[in-house]
Amino acid sequence: MSGWAQKRFWKAVTVAESAEGFAVELDGRRVKTPAKAPLAVPTREMAEAIAAEWDAQTESVDPKTMPCTRSANAAIDKVTHQHSEVAVMLSEYGDSDLLCYRAESPVELAARQAAEWDPVLDWAEGEFGARLQVRTGVLHQPQEAAALAVLSEKVHAMTPFQLAAFHDLVGISGSLILGFAAAYGWRSADGIWQLSRLDERWQEEQWGEDEEARAAAEVKRQEFLHAKRFYDFS
Repeated sequence: MSGWAQKRFWKAVTVAESAEGFAVELDGRRVKTPAKAPLAVPTREMAEAIAAEWDAQTESVDPKTMPCTRSANAAIDKVTHQHSEVAVMLSEYGDSDLLCYRAESPVELAARQAAEWDPVLDWAEGEFGARLQVRTGVLHQPQEAAALAVLSEKVHAMTPFQLAAFHDLVGISGSLILGFAAAYGWRSADGIWQLSRLDERWQEEQWGEDEEARAAAEVKRQEFLHAKRFYDFS
């Protein structure tokens, strides 16, 4: 059975414990991923969230309304088989982290970056014993290898389901440290998302909001909040 049937054919959606974890069943038949692997997840909470998405479908199945299912599919079909490659890619964000590149001017923006971003770097240093150094300007300046190695080890230690969520936390925010801050619950996910948009918020204050840009930002915000929710499920 394909996990992406175009029409709803089932009546009952249930969660069942299995040898691999927790499965979602449609009329007693297990949901499978697009690659035909059994959709088995590590926690009942995650399975129940996925089951709720399937149960909410009406006549036609709309994958856009099923974020937990999509994330689980990604963890099983992609991240499980490319764990090291994904972990390396995400770890590399630390060497050019958003939080480390500061404006030289105007001084008001530089001051806001310091006030809002320095506490996150302070937290990461206390949490991991790794301090990323702040730069000014846009030219790349490598971080200390020892600090990057510590952060990389933490990324590689994540499970495929955690890493699938972490991929979005880091990719959407543009920051390895903000990804960790969200995953570890340093502050609310929405508050951390706002930190990732500090420069954009500054520009909006100077020039006003653009409706199209605001709509695009809201889509990313919802994706970021979902990634945090999925990470917590794992």
